[in-house]
Amino acid sequence: MGNIIAIFMDGALINLSNINNIEKALNDKKRQLNLNGEIKWTKVTDNYLDKYIEIINLFFELIKKGKIKIRIMFAQNAFVTDGLTKEQTENEYSILYYFFLKEAFGLKYSNSLPYNQKVNFSFYLDDLPCSKEQKDSLKRSIMKFNYELRQNNIEITEIVEIDSKKHVIQQCLDIILGSMNFKLNDLDKIKDLKTGKRSRRTIAKEKLYKVINKNIRCIRKGFNVGISTSNDNDITNIWKHEYRHWNFISKYSHFDKSLTKKNKK
Repeated sequence: MGNIIAIFMDGALINLSNINNIEKALNDKKRQLNLNGEIKWTKVTDNYLDKYIEIINLFFELIKKGKIKIRIMFAQNAFVTDGLTKEQTENEYSILYYFFLKEAFGLKYSNSLPYNQKVNFSFYLDDLPCSKEQKDSLKRSIMKFNYELRQNNIEITEIVEIDSKKHVIQQCLDIILGSMNFKLNDLDKIKDLKTGKRSRRTIAKEKLYKVINKNIRCIRKGFNVGISTSNDNDITNIWKHEYRHWNFISKYSHFDKSLTKKNKK
């Protein structure tokens, strides 16, 4: 009996000195494979499978070399948060996104430089499914987080909105996130009502998910896609790890069995 995963969020953390070389390597690979448009999970088909495997393997090579850090957060429908105000309910996505940005990468543990040397971060936010007012509120909340970070000589210096169609790193991240949504919501099991068989597209996506999962397990042995990644009894590993999952469950929530996949059928 699984839970329906309703919300997914993702992020990539990259040192500014590496970003141009990373983008060049990924864009060169796209050109080599004749992937001229935006690459994304929804475009994965049997005909394009091998090409997507090649570029996602390259992306993971960069992760394994410590050039990119990846964080995935998901929230399950069956865990219902109690006591939310109308405003909090309406702003649920932007509030969760704030917690993701604040906690998922462990930014407050990022400065290991000698005394008085500062670490700066820029946030590049993909187009969010929020109103302008919610986006502005999110940005204000992020900048308030700066007060805590500054105690450790860490600062968020800018927040910029981007278009993922123009950013190959975000496109690769979309493929990883899409594969997790595919697996955790049992989309790999969907069959055609007439034939009783899975489509070629579904089978291709399952194969790509398995490639992604294998890459993650090279980084993290015993990786479990559906639970939060352990910090191995060292809280600073939230910052240090190359790849992590976060199963977000509010401490103010209760479990509603009627919202599980079994009871939704």
